Amino acid sequence: MEAVLTSPVGNLKVVVANNRLTSLCFTREQATPLPEDDTLLLVKEQLAAYFAGNRISFTLPLAPAGTAFQQNVWQQLQAIPYGTTISYRQLAHRLGGPRCIRAAAQANGQNPIAIIIPCHRVIGSDGRLTGYAGGLDKKAFLLNLEGATVMNQITIF
Repeated sequence: MEAVLTSPVGNLKVVVANNRLTSLCFTREQATPLPEDDTLLLVKEQLAAYFAGNRISFTLPLAPAGTAFQQNVWQQLQAIPYGTTISYRQLAHRLGGPRCIRAAAQANGQNPIAIIIPCHRVIGSDGRLTGYAGGLDKKAFLLNLEGATVMNQITIF
């Protein structure tokens, strides 16, 4: 089951299977009426609360499809606290060391559940915003919404 929702960062395509969120991505598709589905309604409600500044974490049943390594990366992303950022290098260290930085960055970029699995919280080692499937303007918006800090120290906006 799927729907296209409107949000402050543009339209978001939401896909649910077996009562679990499998995909949330930016789309140019037009918004659609929300089908009667409890999981889709929950996604819509939690995203609305997040964008209103009333939610800092999500409690949604997730089922992103990916390799074991990608799943590990996406779990690490979910451990990044709201309002903070880490570098791709730090992400690689959490996954086993600097040798996996490219693989970690690639898995980060293949995250099928944007915003909720917060790949937007990963930035360059120099503090710059780098790579985001939705575009750097959306990444900046999300980090600004969260009052993000660079490496838990400095506000970036």
